[in-house]
Amino acid sequence: MNAAVSQSASPVELKPRPEAQAVPEPQTKATPALSFDGVTKRFANRTATPFTAVEGLSFDIAPGEFVSIVGPSGCGKSTVLNMTAGLDRPTEGRVALNGEAVTGPNVHVGFMLQKDLLLPWRSILRNVEFGLEARPIGKAERRERALRELARCRLQDFAHHYPFQLSGGMRQRAALARTLAIQPDVVLLDEPFSALDAQTKLLLQRSFARTIHASGVTTLLITHDLSEAVAMSDRILVMSERPGRIVEEMDLDLPHRDDPIARQALPRAREAIAHLFQSLHLAEREA
Repeated sequence: MNAAVSQSASPVELKPRPEAQAVPEPQTKATPALSFDGVTKRFANRTATPFTAVEGLSFDIAPGEFVSIVGPSGCGKSTVLNMTAGLDRPTEGRVALNGEAVTGPNVHVGFMLQKDLLLPWRSILRNVEFGLEARPIGKAERRERALRELARCRLQDFAHHYPFQLSGGMRQRAALARTLAIQPDVVLLDEPFSALDAQTKLLLQRSFARTIHASGVTTLLITHDLSEAVAMSDRILVMSERPGRIVEEMDLDLPHRDDPIARQALPRAREAIAHLFQSLHLAEREA
């Protein structure tokens, strides 16, 4: 990884490096599913000097990896998602999916927001089919994909219900099924649990973790919840205040990736959460 990593000593040893005992055979490095290379994004302002949202971002995400980005409010986390989805373009640098530069909205990314945005006049099944209707996919295959993802999200018994008949957590699971039905290379999660009560949030985190783990899809989550980031991720990127920069990268060598509730109970998970609080505090002071 070429992200800038904090040089300060970490009180949490999350991934100790074994001493090298032999020179390994050279291996071909897999193409990252998502890559940011020296990305800076500035936004024009009619009444003031253009402001820089993020600056010099460089990081890779491997295929099948689950990465979270945490940082202060306004540090540019959403800008990172928008550039990944092709909704914004970098002012400098390059964003690439599977080695190909992102130049606009593309079919390789599934984007899930805080609200489920289900269409109230459509059944849950037809909501999940919605993203497939603009693609050259026959009706039978659309139905097959939608039913498969509803089963993966444990909603097969509610396929013919309407959104108003489902709880908030069930609607979010339906939104995830809709996202996975398009078979994206990368799924972007923009705080999908933030509007839920604490109990529903924990259960939905576990449901999402199991579904995403089973699908093997590459996932990028932005969140203000440090416990959530530790519970669900393989790796966490910490951003500074605006202009957002990567100030630390934390590898999480923790079990139970598919069960956030079990993972949060681990002493090392609690240490990681405490370390993230400290890292964000330092990032705010140094910004």
